[in-house]
Amino acid sequence: MPSSINLTDHFLIAMPAMVDSYFSKTLVYVAEHNDRGALGLIVNRPTDMSLGTLFEKIEVPLRAEGFANLPVLFGGPVQTDRGFVLHRPVGRWQSTLVVNEHVGLTSSRDILQSVASSGQPRDLLVALGYSGWSAGQLEHELAQNAWLTVPAVLRILFEAPYEERLASAMELLGVNIANLVDEAGHA
Repeated sequence: MPSSINLTDHFLIAMPAMVDSYFSKTLVYVAEHNDRGALGLIVNRPTDMSLGTLFEKIEVPLRAEGFANLPVLFGGPVQTDRGFVLHRPVGRWQSTLVVNEHVGLTSSRDILQSVASSGQPRDLLVALGYSGWSAGQLEHELAQNAWLTVPAVLRILFEAPYEERLASAMELLGVNIANLVDEAGHA
């Protein structure tokens, strides 16, 4: 596998044999991938916490309509005490990783204050924690067939129900997730 692979703005689809409980049956959006490693968010694992509860905990009054009942996602096992907002449009925030011309990943409080007061950005996912890979680690996992990859589709990311995201990403590859088996075949 060439070391020049760049999976920024791609989905990682956990294969059925994935034994890591953090990543079993997950869809990960890769926000950054370079020679230093990779960073992404699990985008199909809601927690029991709602955005309304999160905003109460951080003492930001949520005045904008339509956000209070959205779930906070489990973004991954790294820094689970920190919030990360995946959003479009990119906008101008204090601490944003620009993924592409449409999508940003922001970890500063100012974006949550904007959502609370004006409801912008409207398209967002809020996650606690993120998923990280050290240099070469994701490439190794790909070589072990732990993940399938496909360019991300923003409609799946921001519009599809959480429980349908994994299957929707599989359909981009023309694969029905029910047809995947846990082990490689033996002749």
